[in-house]
Amino acid sequence: MAMTPSATTEQIEAWVEENWDPEITVAQWWQRLADDGLSQPMLPEPWGRAWSRDQASALAAALAKKGAVGQPNGIGMMLAVPTILAHGSDELIAEFVPKVLNGQHGWCQLFSEPGAGSDLAGLQTKAERDGEEWIINGQKVWTSTGQYADYGILVARSNPDLPKHKGLTYFAFPMLQPGVEVRPLREMTGRAMFNEVFIDNGRVPDSNMIGGITDGWKVTNTTLMVERAGIGGGSVAAFSAAIPGTVAGHLDRRVGDFAGDRSEGAGLGAGAVGRGRVRQLIELARKQGVLGDPTIRQDLARLHSVIEISGYHIGRMKSGNAATGGEGNMAKLRNSAMLVLTREVGCRILGAHATVTGSGSMSNGDIQELTLFSPAPSIYGGTDQVQRNIIGERVLGLPKEPGPGKDTPFKELLHNPTR
Repeated sequence: MAMTPSATTEQIEAWVEENWDPEITVAQWWQRLADDGLSQPMLPEPWGRAWSRDQASALAAALAKKGAVGQPNGIGMMLAVPTILAHGSDELIAEFVPKVLNGQHGWCQLFSEPGAGSDLAGLQTKAERDGEEWIINGQKVWTSTGQYADYGILVARSNPDLPKHKGLTYFAFPMLQPGVEVRPLREMTGRAMFNEVFIDNGRVPDSNMIGGITDGWKVTNTTLMVERAGIGGGSVAAFSAAIPGTVAGHLDRRVGDFAGDRSEGAGLGAGAVGRGRVRQLIELARKQGVLGDPTIRQDLARLHSVIEISGYHIGRMKSGNAATGGEGNMAKLRNSAMLVLTREVGCRILGAHATVTGSGSMSNGDIQELTLFSPAPSIYGGTDQVQRNIIGERVLGLPKEPGPGKDTPFKELLHNPTR
């Protein structure tokens, strides 16, 4: 059965019942989802179903209920597709978007650098024109899932004579080529989601430019807006332990092998906070005999309330009724606060068990991993301090910090060498 834009929960569950088959390959399963516009159903047709957040949540719930593998997730779905749809040519859209939706390509984000994190526009990676190609040299860091990526969304400096915000160009960069080295960075969770990426005379076709020459900051802002909204709860998808793209080698494997498995996932699942997390904490509190503790009940109620308010906020953003221009920044700040609250009440519920990790520990180590992961959302995607600066300057109209004039050429600015 084909899904319609007005599909009900019953129809969604019927589709999952009819189509889920643990014996087919990951690639075949993801193709079924893509063919019916269910890889990211909140996208407009023909890529999605223009579904509401509630409908997308119903699909995620139906997949989880069935024990099915979720959609191909990651940077490609979260950031590359919305950016390419907003700024890419028809040719770029046709080339790249379908292969994200069916999981054939894995993506990473080549933005931050050792000397350009919070001040992203100060990046130094160079893009130099060479006929129908661009030669890329530089270093990127905090590159999520770079070790599994076929492509990266790359912003590089193509004209140092222009001010730092105006001399950037944005590309769909091929990762699987000579001169690109990816070095995973292991976090205290034990996972290696982030990476360093070194690019030495890497090449990217001019046709892979997204937006115009030196128009990269405009495109970058679209990516950042989508990223902050997604981190703040704007993205809805079922968990998938299978990793998109050709590098991980999951596409030709039996999809049932990944059902219910979280060990190989490369996403941000450790930091997920939603209604399911509240239910998990309530059950843990009941099991530990502390559900009657009034302070724990108060914090659980507070967490539930903040999650519901965040959902209303995201729904307003998706409906086009956002009023301030800072909704994505506020959503990201709220996500950081929700994760801290979840960590605090979770550890109080577990008591001494919070110090023991692993699959045999209380909560199967889930709350413990969330605790270790909890500082990350206040840093990645732009620190909480950066979000507050943006809200203060762009929404409230407060004065900017003193510094060089905005028209100062990049080459005249002081900056730290990275190579």
